[in-house]
Amino acid sequence: MNELSYLIFLMLISYLAGSTPTSIIIGHITKGIDIRKHGSGNAGATNVFRVLGWKFALIVIIVDVFKGWLPAAIFAPAFFYAQIIPDLGVVQILCGFSAVLGHTYTVFAGFKGGKGVGTLAGVLLALFPLAFLFCLAVAVITIILTGYVSLASILASASLPIFLFLLPPFIGIEPAPLSLMVFSLLIPWFITFTHRSNLQRLRSGEENRFDKAMIFRKK
Repeated sequence: MNELSYLIFLMLISYLAGSTPTSIIIGHITKGIDIRKHGSGNAGATNVFRVLGWKFALIVIIVDVFKGWLPAAIFAPAFFYAQIIPDLGVVQILCGFSAVLGHTYTVFAGFKGGKGVGTLAGVLLALFPLAFLFCLAVAVITIILTGYVSLASILASASLPIFLFLLPPFIGIEPAPLSLMVFSLLIPWFITFTHRSNLQRLRSGEENRFDKAMIFRKK
């Protein structure tokens, strides 16, 4: 294969890795159901939690995060010198985002998958491990205060470029490459797009909320 063919191959195997429909498989194995026909209808860990419980949701989260981490952390560096793009960060972004697209539009389930948050978290863990921890903290705090997972996902993604800009001068680490900074600016748009139905329900007051996660909620 030539260099361009290797790049296409990299993106294809990344997409296929992300396409593994974890929640749908778990639903069929445990209850013989299509998780997309129950609860919120979303093929993600949050809906698995609602329909099947926290143990199965945890399995889905771990696998979905791994699906995003693997292409960015392993596939891209392993095949970097065989393909055409000279910037490893760009190759990692392409592989990681291919996995996210695979999760969101899985070829194994009629191109109807989850909203990409778990798989994108895996990509962020590979590319921005320290910033990922701060984004995770934003998500956890948002869920505790509001109970809305969708809002937590949007705010956490929106905080990523802010943390990437603020952390280097404050704690003395190397700034993120330009390619990764640009990618971090695009992430909130993608997450907002995949959560557009949630935003409509938030505005109308119909969004599902995890009351049990709101530890400061008045009884």
